[in-house]
Amino acid sequence: MYDCIVVGAGPAGATAAYHLSKAGHQVLLLDAAKLPRYKPCGGGVSPQVAQWFDFDFSPAISVKVCKVRYTFNMADPIEAELPAEKALWMVRRDEFDHFIVQQAQQQGATLWDETKAQSLESQADCWQVNTSRGPVQGRFLIAADGARGVMAKWLGFPQRRYKLAAALEAEPRLAVPDEPVVHFDLGLMQQGYLWNFPKADGYSIGGGVFRSGNQRKQDLRSPVADYAAAFNIDASTVQHFGHPIFIWDGFQDLHTHRAVLAGEAACVVDPFTAEGIRPSIFSGLKAAAAIGAALQGDQSSTQNHAALAAYSQVMNTEWGEEMRWARRIARLVYGAPALAYRAGVKRPSSTLTMVRVFCGEVSYGEVAHRAIQRLSGGLLS
Repeated sequence: MYDCIVVGAGPAGATAAYHLSKAGHQVLLLDAAKLPRYKPCGGGVSPQVAQWFDFDFSPAISVKVCKVRYTFNMADPIEAELPAEKALWMVRRDEFDHFIVQQAQQQGATLWDETKAQSLESQADCWQVNTSRGPVQGRFLIAADGARGVMAKWLGFPQRRYKLAAALEAEPRLAVPDEPVVHFDLGLMQQGYLWNFPKADGYSIGGGVFRSGNQRKQDLRSPVADYAAAFNIDASTVQHFGHPIFIWDGFQDLHTHRAVLAGEAACVVDPFTAEGIRPSIFSGLKAAAAIGAALQGDQSSTQNHAALAAYSQVMNTEWGEEMRWARRIARLVYGAPALAYRAGVKRPSSTLTMVRVFCGEVSYGEVAHRAIQRLSGGLLS
């Protein structure tokens, strides 16, 4: 019997396992893959995450980047420099995720990788997860098995609120410049953007589309190939990885009887940038706090419910309110990219402002209100 079973060893699950184990709880971390495992991802990480741990992430960071370059339809370039303390982390997800898992193991967490969760049974005072290694029981459960994981459905969350986006990525292994640069293009991909994120031994080149509902599907492969060609990379020689993205789309309950959703299983992805690593870590941190609070008490059903309900409340207020503004900004930027590029991206202060959002120093709401004041002031004068 474990205090908590965490299904999924990505950033959310590994974070929750680390903090629960550090607090003295018995944690089992399950993952269907053998770790470390490959994960297609741009790999941009906010340095803010260092504030949520007490260990050094340096071994898991491929490069730190202080220069950002933008284009619109591959033209009209503009560059911006970042201060060293706000340098963006570029990581490879197999190394980064496994590094956090290893820190959790050092705190006492038990890891079962190459172990598939096959079914779930709710019992009076625990959950039983039937796995490919056999059944195992835990007083509480964290479902962190990703956007396409089965745990949310098994726990009774068939109607999670999200907008479906899509990404296509390639990761050519090539020599990178001595001074790495993050690249973005806003105009080539309709209703989205393209990126080139450097690593120590290559790049992550890809594109994301934020269309949803009845909007026509867009070809991602051609824009990504065109963008790769701008860096003298033949996309036809590199394997491509396509995957859905579950974008946060409003307030919702993320808890049920003795269980919570975390990470992309909780649809926490930023609707403006498609950032998923920092929000996943944040959700794992808050999930661990909620379950820790439940474990510290008398284990009454009322207390358990209140502790886990607090997790939903925190995610909906501290993260969801931010994402409400991010969604509004996304509609404006991707609906009128040329105007957004001229009036927003090309402003000298814009990059630092977005990095401060990325680092948790400024909120999307503050950015939106400043823009409204600037625009209204110009109209009034």
